[in-house]
Amino acid sequence: MISLDDAFKKFKGRLELNSNESKDASKKQQEARAHMNEGFSIKEDFLTGSYKRHTKTKPLKDVDIFVVLDKDKEKKYLSDAQLLLDDVADHLKKKYGKDNINTNRRSIEITFGNPTDEDGDDAKVFSVDIVPAFEDGDDYKIPDPSTASNWTKTNPKIHETQTTEANADFSGEWKPMVKMIKKWNQNQGKPIKPSFLLEVMAMKILKPPFSGGYPYELKSFFATAREQIGDDWPDPAGLGPLVSDQMDSAKISNAKVELQKVEKSISKAILLKKQGKNGDALKVWRNEVFGPKFPLS
Repeated sequence: MISLDDAFKKFKGRLELNSNESKDASKKQQEARAHMNEGFSIKEDFLTGSYKRHTKTKPLKDVDIFVVLDKDKEKKYLSDAQLLLDDVADHLKKKYGKDNINTNRRSIEITFGNPTDEDGDDAKVFSVDIVPAFEDGDDYKIPDPSTASNWTKTNPKIHETQTTEANADFSGEWKPMVKMIKKWNQNQGKPIKPSFLLEVMAMKILKPPFSGGYPYELKSFFATAREQIGDDWPDPAGLGPLVSDQMDSAKISNAKVELQKVEKSISKAILLKKQGKNGDALKVWRNEVFGPKFPLS
């Protein structure tokens, strides 16, 4: 039987992208960037989001591509955020088909179908998100018709720097911990949205140094998260709206229930391990916390 330490090491590895996923992600994002360049005057484009920050959990969805348009050549969009989203969607439909294009709040999603095997030879990227943007001083603004201004200010490069620093301060275990937390969230039907909120919370809750033990770090995170999930969680770059703006009172209540459940499950798993019941502890981590990705052997 596998030890708990080895099970966590194996689980950590299972959350990393394999070579097939990395190759497929590279191919798809390069194709999407090239197609965008055919329809718009682009000043720069770059990968962003949790894929670029290395906090993405599997299956691989929402590989974010930030596409910065030339203000002079694309100035018609500066006063019409919805037109920008609509035109990007229409352009992408030419290559990918209308059934594979979805307009989200601040981006356009290209879907490629469900991955048949997220770990094996057939591992594929599920979707790519195009985020059109304009420079706004040293930062950027992206379309967001749900706001009064129709735009949201952001700077994904600041987010990336912050997560890199957090990971270094936490002995290189901050990003793996975030992936594990996201896998729990995914396994429970995503009671906390967006997943970026979990990263933002982890920046505050996961205090260095890393204790050396995943069980106790996770227990501490979930306990604190339950107490603080109803708080306002600002954009860590200090630019955009609250990252927690999707969490209304009903979602907060549900999240508290799920966070309390996982805290109790982890406490049970820790106790079972202390009692020498390693196999039972492994089953709790798998069945009640992380799902089938967590190994039993």
